[in-house]
Amino acid sequence: MDLLSKSTHERFIKQAIRLAEMGARLEEIPVGAVVVKENNVIGRGYNQRESLKDPTAHAEMIAITAAANTIGDWRLTDCTLYVTKEPCPMCAGAIINSRLKMVIFGTYDEEKGCCGSLYQLCGDPRFGNNISVRGGIFEDRCKELLKAFFKTKRKE
Repeated sequence: MDLLSKSTHERFIKQAIRLAEMGARLEEIPVGAVVVKENNVIGRGYNQRESLKDPTAHAEMIAITAAANTIGDWRLTDCTLYVTKEPCPMCAGAIINSRLKMVIFGTYDEEKGCCGSLYQLCGDPRFGNNISVRGGIFEDRCKELLKAFFKTKRKE
């Protein structure tokens, strides 16, 4: 990864981290996501499963929907998703269906991650996609957000 790409990726992951922090303040699992096209954020989201009572209200799903609404097309072919946690199977499916070109994430999810940890759904050629995936950007910060959240929840 060249320095320009690294600084760009870090800038957008930091925005996703801020969204995750917002979600945590609302007692949502702290995951944040942004969709970027031509260096502009066109969709944002943080987990809202509890507040919306919707099992599909993951940060990625909300950001992808917002991005599609912004550009007026479900095809996000020239866009990159930045998310603080490796996407789950549902979100990986939405990534494939929206035709995102790249996924950059913070921390790996050994239990449900479908962009490399548990399975590489986004890179499976049987789905006809060519999605570039890169993980571990600000991994420690993203992991700490989740650990702190669940530590607090266990005390309650």
